[in-house]
Amino acid sequence: MQLNSPASLHHAHPIAVASPGRWSGQAWRLLALGLLALVCCGLFMTLGVKTDWAFVLEFRGTKLAAMILVAWAVGVSTVLFHTITHNKILTPAIMGFDSLYLLIQTTGAFVLGMNVVTAIDPTLKFVGETALMVLFAWLLFRLLFSGAVRSLHLMLLVGVVMGVLFKSMTSLMLRLIDPNQFGSLQDRFFASFNLVATHLVVAAAVVVLAVSAYLWWLRRSFDVINLGRDMAINLGVDYPKVVMRVLVCVAILVSVSTALVGPVTFFGLLIANLAYQIMGTSRHRWTLPAAVILGVVALVGGQMVLERVFAFNSALSIVIEFLGGMVFIALLLRKNGRTA
Repeated sequence: MQLNSPASLHHAHPIAVASPGRWSGQAWRLLALGLLALVCCGLFMTLGVKTDWAFVLEFRGTKLAAMILVAWAVGVSTVLFHTITHNKILTPAIMGFDSLYLLIQTTGAFVLGMNVVTAIDPTLKFVGETALMVLFAWLLFRLLFSGAVRSLHLMLLVGVVMGVLFKSMTSLMLRLIDPNQFGSLQDRFFASFNLVATHLVVAAAVVVLAVSAYLWWLRRSFDVINLGRDMAINLGVDYPKVVMRVLVCVAILVSVSTALVGPVTFFGLLIANLAYQIMGTSRHRWTLPAAVILGVVALVGGQMVLERVFAFNSALSIVIEFLGGMVFIALLLRKNGRTA
């Protein structure tokens, strides 16, 4: 049987195949989102420039590239995480990535001191943090996921427990740490795009593009997996192997994004669910690019407003987390309303 046969998918699930007219509408929506993202990027790069253009464009260009990479990594990883878990109110953060990142930062300050941590080469630090988070995720997937639905749920529950453990250990060390180091450490607990080094952006881009190319090679399986485990197996997908590969790719994308700028827990939930609502479908050919573009609009537009209107008096990640948390609560209420 052909893996992505339109006829078989049409009978299997109503969202698998869309009519040509609907495709046209979704293409126009995606084009409109892309134009909005280009406008935001153009305004961010040029608005309020009153000094040397070369310096400003280089400085802002680095921040813009970092925001695009984070939007790409978080958008793709969240949509695919929803696909394999079949739950749109979860994010990869449930696996404990953000909590592990905070634990790494706190442990370094507690054991070595902030002066030593600050003196560590940024590239080495970035590689080390990314490797630790990916290793943790790989061990979790390897030990607990066997391809069954029950093992997937068990893996998620263990990830939640590990996240709580990491937060408890972080809280304990924060109570014991030197108060003078506590203030400096707190800045690392929130995502920031203002101090991202150019060479780190390049390194992150290489990893994100490599993972994205591999996911593109797997793309034909995503819509089939979205139909459910049993249906995917019946349609010829090697479900345990494909899901395991997607989980590892999600772990790499989230780890790179977190190590680059810091944790953004609810950001993926926000842009992924907006993508579903705007595109009106769960097909990945539409939702994946829509989530990435919406992430660019949110980050670039939000950073522009933060710099021009609020003059850096607030952190962009705080605003995004607030909005994402509101979306999370709304999704929970709507889901409970449907099951009541």
